[in-house]
Amino acid sequence: MRQAFPSQTPGTIYLTEGGQETEVMYRHGFELPEFAMFPLLDNPAAFDVMRAMYQSYLDVAARHDCVALIGGLDYRASPDWGRKIGLTDQQLADYQQRSIDFLRDVAAPYAGQLPGVMFVGCIGPRGDAYSLNKTITAEEAEEYHSFQLEGLKAAGVDLAKAMTFNNVPEAVGVARAAARIGLPLEVSFTLDSNHRLKSGPSLKSAIENVDFIAGEDRPDFYGINCSHPFEFSPALEPGTWIRRIRSLRPNAAMMDKQSLCTLGHLEEGDPVALGAQMGMLARSYPHVDMWGGCCGTWDKHLEHIAANVREVRATG
Repeated sequence: MRQAFPSQTPGTIYLTEGGQETEVMYRHGFELPEFAMFPLLDNPAAFDVMRAMYQSYLDVAARHDCVALIGGLDYRASPDWGRKIGLTDQQLADYQQRSIDFLRDVAAPYAGQLPGVMFVGCIGPRGDAYSLNKTITAEEAEEYHSFQLEGLKAAGVDLAKAMTFNNVPEAVGVARAAARIGLPLEVSFTLDSNHRLKSGPSLKSAIENVDFIAGEDRPDFYGINCSHPFEFSPALEPGTWIRRIRSLRPNAAMMDKQSLCTLGHLEEGDPVALGAQMGMLARSYPHVDMWGGCCGTWDKHLEHIAANVREVRATG
């Protein structure tokens, strides 16, 4: 039976981490092999920097009375990406457990300062999130993502989050795997400058098709990440389908998302404006309760996002 994730509760706001990969690369100067963050657990200097980064996220959550919903080190902890950096499946599984243990250790001192802390396992797509992977089938995706989901189940996460997915079959496959393994799942799509998934469908079409094909195995809910509001706001078409979206994690700047990850410096955009945009979205979509950031964001952005969302929720 699938583990349950809490449904929306009036007044409850969840706050995630920011764009921790771009932060650790461009604010702090650490290289990520194949964009994988978990190998930095073996680097004492990077370990301390990551601890401080996550503490800053938790500090923002505490200031704004948010439930902390944190994850992020294990986005690349799947077999194909692991092999690219020379790791065995057992080593990957060990890194998964260590990633979640790291988060628990960082969050432990905040137990009395927050309304709650929950831990997330992050699953990236099998291929490049910003390119097409037309050949993957739902069956292949279910088999592939089962490895990481099994590891996250063993690590005791509260939620599995499939991030930067860009096609329906892979989303169906990861949903089936999560249902079979018994983990609650968010599927978070990324949209391009045409306000659509890279594979072509609109956000509405993608969500409705995944729900229809997956049936009882459908994701618990959906999100949007690695897109600026300029890219995803036009995709929020009216209709009951939109209530399936529960999480918004924008990029910091209105620029090509691949460029944000390869610029060589942190492009932070306008944190104040981004926070205001998230506040407007919170007013338009009162059912959305999970907020955070993606590429180019850090605690500076989270501060403005959390403040604006909390103000909207407080005024009703």
